Amino acid sequence: MLQRIRVAALAVVLGAGTLALASPPATASATAASAPTITPVTLAPAAPVVVFDADVPVTFTFTTRNAATASLKVDGATVPVTSTPAGGGLKWTGTKAFGPAAVGRHTVVAATGPASTSGSFDVVRALTTAFPDFDASPDSVERGDTVRLSGRLVADREGYAGQTVAITFRERGTDAYREVAKVTTGRGGWFRTRVRAEATGWWRAEFAATATARAAVADADRVDVRRDLDSRIVGFDARPQRVERGDRLTFTGALLVERRGGVPGRRVSIEFKADGSRRWEHVTDVVTGRDGRFRALAQARVSGWWRADYQGGRGVDGSVSAADRVRVDPARAESRLVAFDARPEPVRRGRSLTMTGLLQAGSDGWWRGHRGKVALLFKPLGGTKWQHVKWVWSNGGGRLTTTTRAWSSGHWKFAFAGDARTRGDDSRTDYVRVRR
Repeated sequence: MLQRIRVAALAVVLGAGTLALASPPATASATAASAPTITPVTLAPAAPVVVFDADVPVTFTFTTRNAATASLKVDGATVPVTSTPAGGGLKWTGTKAFGPAAVGRHTVVAATGPASTSGSFDVVRALTTAFPDFDASPDSVERGDTVRLSGRLVADREGYAGQTVAITFRERGTDAYREVAKVTTGRGGWFRTRVRAEATGWWRAEFAATATARAAVADADRVDVRRDLDSRIVGFDARPQRVERGDRLTFTGALLVERRGGVPGRRVSIEFKADGSRRWEHVTDVVTGRDGRFRALAQARVSGWWRADYQGGRGVDGSVSAADRVRVDPARAESRLVAFDARPEPVRRGRSLTMTGLLQAGSDGWWRGHRGKVALLFKPLGGTKWQHVKWVWSNGGGRLTTTTRAWSSGHWKFAFAGDARTRGDDSRTDYVRVRR
């Protein structure tokens, strides 16, 4: 019991000593740490504030520490503020709107207790842009020609450099403009470009509004595009339709142009596509003559299709003819009928004549006897046409022998039409007088 009383008495004494001790005076550093602070005011949007036609709300923001209240004044007028905790302090925001009438310099002051910050900012009017100059030239072109587009963009009557300008076009018969190209203005706000004209219509330049400048549209300038005339190739023909490899082909046709008919002096290409191929190949060119007609020559190599192709010209569209097929057979050997003889001469009417000859085939100067079917032909004296008399087959050595009766005076000969391997040939003629 005595022990507990002593402990209690000690506690009372210590407590009385703590209360008796006065707090030491505050130092200078402690005072500075507890003083309120304030940051510079920031604006959103940032200065200068650009005003178009409607009021622009501007948000003012600053931060305080060691302060429970703060105030904001713009041009001496109080702007209500609200706070939110931020980084150990308070973030204060206030909003004020500025319209076109507020253009000029404005002051802003934020304060909390003895601490304050101040500054100024400008409210400016958005730049007014315009296209005092815009031109599309020439005023009339052929379809596919280029049009020169040039102009100048100004802002508040001064050249506006480094800006993007859209070149737009509205075709005749439509309501909407579509963008065709973009250009960047250079020194003094000038710009220029070239575009290909495909249809009659109106060209103009457009500048889209930015954060600091108003939009602008140039006056439209019309360019007339003359429509290309149609062309067609008629009567195209590749002949003969069946030839041997290496034979010559002849191509004919005519180039007609709308409202002009056949036109001379135009280049037409002759093209070929072999059977089984998908590719047309250029073979030769020809220039049209009177009435647009043309004639060209080429050598046959393989079977396939031929056509004429006109690429078009200034004011005239191109065209392609219908295709014409030519069959090409392997080249055949040459043939010759030699040593033809009809005897006796003269001969009595109704008596027999004996015809002999030699059919040969070969190439490069080498000849050999050829077995083939040969026609014996007769042309009466004073006649103009050859008459078929009979067929004669040569033997393996090419020798021909046959007999026939003589009824009138005239000329005789052998004629070989050729076969799958050999070209044809006619013998010389032999005159036989028939006596009565």
